[in-house]
Amino acid sequence: MTQVSETEALVVNRQHGARDAMLRAKPVALSEILAMAIAALWRNQLRTGLTMLGVIIGIGSVIAISSIGRGVQKATEQQIQSLGTDVLQVSPGAVRTGNVTQALGSSSTLTWEDAQALQTQAPSVQGVAAYLQASRQVVYGNQNYSTSIVGTDLNFPTVQNTHPIEGRYFTQTELTRRSQVAVLGATVRQQLFSQGTSVLNTLIRINGEQYEVIGVMEKKGSQGPLDRDDRVYIPLTTMSARIVGNNALAGISVNGIYAKVVDQTQMPAAEFQITNVLRLRHNLAASQANDFRVTNSAEIIKTLSNIVGTLTVMVVAIAGISLVVGGIGIANIMLVSVVERTREIGVRKAVGATNRAILSQFLAESVVISTLGGMVGIGTGILVAFGAATTFQFPFVVSGWAVASGVGLSFTVGLLAGVIPARNAAQLDPIAALRNE
Repeated sequence: MTQVSETEALVVNRQHGARDAMLRAKPVALSEILAMAIAALWRNQLRTGLTMLGVIIGIGSVIAISSIGRGVQKATEQQIQSLGTDVLQVSPGAVRTGNVTQALGSSSTLTWEDAQALQTQAPSVQGVAAYLQASRQVVYGNQNYSTSIVGTDLNFPTVQNTHPIEGRYFTQTELTRRSQVAVLGATVRQQLFSQGTSVLNTLIRINGEQYEVIGVMEKKGSQGPLDRDDRVYIPLTTMSARIVGNNALAGISVNGIYAKVVDQTQMPAAEFQITNVLRLRHNLAASQANDFRVTNSAEIIKTLSNIVGTLTVMVVAIAGISLVVGGIGIANIMLVSVVERTREIGVRKAVGATNRAILSQFLAESVVISTLGGMVGIGTGILVAFGAATTFQFPFVVSGWAVASGVGLSFTVGLLAGVIPARNAAQLDPIAALRNE
């Protein structure tokens, strides 16, 4: 009790007799403030680690989700671009029964002859490929595999930018004669034949009939859930006559048409020309709607990118809630720390520490906790994003703005969370602080 009274007298003396000297005191260096903050945090390692956890989870989630979202977006763009951003897809219209419109493509409104007309009558189009497809069982030896059989014409490899890596594609003669020849996709080859086996000139069975394998297509990968290598290509005439049957009143009905434009800048012109040619061929009056749909792959990329971007922003915003929780945790711990260290604050003030020095130290501790948590969170987020990209096979992308935002957010959270506790510590009355047990 005597020691406290002597100290209180010293404090009163400083407050009344040496106030000017304290105001002229040399400011504490930033390095010294940081050193004291780190030392104080190091003395309570478990509490510091648990306090950092909220920030680590928040920043890590933001980095991981933004990186994964950007990677998925880039993968989607690459997949669609591999089909060609200078390619328009024409799909059949929809069947309408009463007031109910069925799915797009439910009506057989396109024919191979439409595709041939587009090739000659649409100046902005340099290549046109029609296709007709159906799911069938393919048999080789004792292997039985369900896949998509695609009947198409000679322009398909050029228009779709996919070519045989083994053997060849079918010829005009084979197309005209409805020859039973087939070109396998990479997945079909893998399912039917053992690795290293030569597949050329072997016979497979489709719909109970034999087809000679004349080639294997290059690997194109997946587009979402669709495996573009899980296909068998045969002549369109063979497909129509032997597998699905002729189902158009005139000509060969097809499931769709791909139109490759002369130049990407001519996409609008090509779309306009295709629409006019098909409306004329289908005898549609001015008041009638199109019985087909023209889709621009560039628009698909833009739409999907917008969707993925929006979803990423939404999920990142949700993950940001963890940062708020982390900030509240830091504020709570710092308030507890002020209460626990009340006597220490009183002693420091008694020997000349200014309110500004006390404020700076507690702010520094809060910022150090949050910034260190942010750095660990950034590393964790990058590792999670890399693991996801490796597992699900999409590009690993970590943007600089995401990392910079993570650092800035963690610093800001620490600064805001530490303001009230630091202010409370700085405003403590030294005599009351020294009396605290």
